Amino acid sequence: MLARLVLAFGLCLGLFAPADARDNRSNDWPGIEVSALPAEARTTLKLIRAGGPFPYRRDGIEFQNRERRLPSQARGYYREYTVPTPGARDRGARRIIAGEPDEYYYTADHYRSFAKVTP
Repeated sequence: MLARLVLAFGLCLGLFAPADARDNRSNDWPGIEVSALPAEARTTLKLIRAGGPFPYRRDGIEFQNRERRLPSQARGYYREYTVPTPGARDRGARRIIAGEPDEYYYTADHYRSFAKVTP
């Protein structure tokens, strides 16, 4: 019981990473070219680069990288934006995470995996 509490507390503080979390110090990110992104993701990327307006009120909020799937950065470095999913009743699972400057990551599975967007 105590071991579970210590592990849970350590995970919350970021002292231990989940076993499936990738080494975020690596520069070996799977890439995806802008032209290979879904059309909705390309539209979202254009909106980000233009500074909006964004269709979802939560677009542009801080992405905290709790899963530690992206390279570690200072708080506030990453912002998240919704990539609409055709037929979804809500925001869906697709997102673009933006860093500074012109650093973008695409996830189609709500932060379980990311691909770095390349020109």
